[in-house]
Order: sequence, then C-alpha cells, then structure tokens
Amino acid sequence: MPHAELLALAHRIALEAGALAKRRREEGVTVAASKSSPVDIVTEADRETEQLIRTALKAARPDDGFFGEESGAEKGTSGLTWVVDPIDGTVNFLYGIPHYAVSIAVVEGEPDPLTWTALAAAVVNPASGEFFTATAGGGAFLGRTQLHVAPAVELSQALVATGFAYDSGERGRQGSVISQLLPSVRDIRRLGTASLDLCFVASGRMNAYFERTLSPWDHAAGALIAREAGATVKGLGDAAPSRDFILAAHPELALRLERELVRLGV
Repeated sequence: MPHAELLALAHRIALEAGALAKRRREEGVTVAASKSSPVDIVTEADRETEQLIRTALKAARPDDGFFGEESGAEKGTSGLTWVVDPIDGTVNFLYGIPHYAVSIAVVEGEPDPLTWTALAAAVVNPASGEFFTATAGGGAFLGRTQLHVAPAVELSQALVATGFAYDSGERGRQGSVISQLLPSVRDIRRLGTASLDLCFVASGRMNAYFERTLSPWDHAAGALIAREAGATVKGLGDAAPSRDFILAAHPELALRLERELVRLGV
C-alpha cells in the first residue's frame, strides 16, 4: 500500500479515536490502574480508545502487526506494524489539561525503534482539534500547512522541551540535569505529551526536545513528523532514538544540545 494510503487510514482512525477520548474526558475520568509506579496510570478511556484503534486497523489491514501501549503486541505477516499510543499524556487527560494526543504510526520491520523504518504517522490533539501528519519522504504537515523546523539558534536562545520518567530515582537524576541545563538555554518546557513535544519541534513552536525512558509508542509517530520537518531525531552518538534517549532539533542545534547534555551526564 502506498504511504499516502497508510497515512489516510492512520489519520481517519486517529480522528475517530480522538473523538471518543474527548467524549470520555467530558463525561469525567477516573484512574483504572497503575502500571510501573503509582504515578504511571491508565484510565478506562485509554483502554477503550486503544480497542477502537485496534479493531479498526484489524478490519482494514488484517495482515499487519499491532504494538499498543495498553494491549501489547501482535505479530502480523505483512511486514508492517502499527505502533499506537491511544492517549499520550494520560495525566494531562486525567486532570483536564487540554494537551493530550492520539498517536498512530505504521512502521516497516520489527516493532523496535532501533531497527524499524517509519512510513506514516498521525498525531491528533482532540482538545485543540489540531492534527499533525507525515509520510516518509513526503514532508510533515499541521492540517494542510507544511511544517519546517525552526532555524538553528545558539543554545542560549533555545526553548527546550523535555519530560521525566515515572521512576522516582530516575526523575531525581533527570531533575539534576535540568537544573544544570537551565542557565544555558532560553527556557525549559515540560508539557507532558511526548508526541506533541516532537510535533512542536516540527512546527517551530519548540527549538528542541529531549527525554529518556520513552516507550516506542511515545515517539514512533512524532519522531517521523519531526524528521520530515527537517529536524535531526536521534539517540546518543550514532544510536537511533530509543528508550535510552531521544533528541529532536534543527541539525545544528542538535549537535550543540547533545554535546551539553553529555557534559552534564544525561
């Protein structure tokens, strides 16, 4: 299937899932369970939204694999896998902060960010109505407007987004890095939704984004969107983005920021 057709499917299902998530938010949300820690929560809306996405994808492309945050992985036979975060930014969603997203990407190869090739991606913020899309080699878009990463700036002029782990010990280490980085940049933003952080780099709303401990579904779609907008999206050194580390920025700024983060012991 051509990338454009994959994108059309991802976009349509993301909009349907986003509409469901928005309805559930308006009805009221409660925590269904905790996962890796007491602050790593899941709501019934997460589960219901992922089931909608999984069912719709299965009906449209029964031979593809699926890799979702809430319902795990299922291998396919086509060589393609859909990587899904049904509600990225669940804590924002729980608190009624209008900054959360449905994130859907389709990748070729094993569902491993170190080896896969992302083909198409859609990230929808149901609260704002914004949707970001990209296809490999086809550019990135906010609605119908093509996106371009912000021009390179000195580190001192960079607005940098980041996020924190669920593990309290890791959060402490990340906080130490941030406290040392803060005097060297324009400012830090922690908005709580990794997929949208990456889309904000793509759209020039942020100069850079970095984080550790992301799961594959957190960045699969956003990373393609940022890359197609001209950003470097990478792990440390020559590594691909992964749970270990991800950084997205204009290529020149990415070099400067990575150098500083390594110096600070990220």
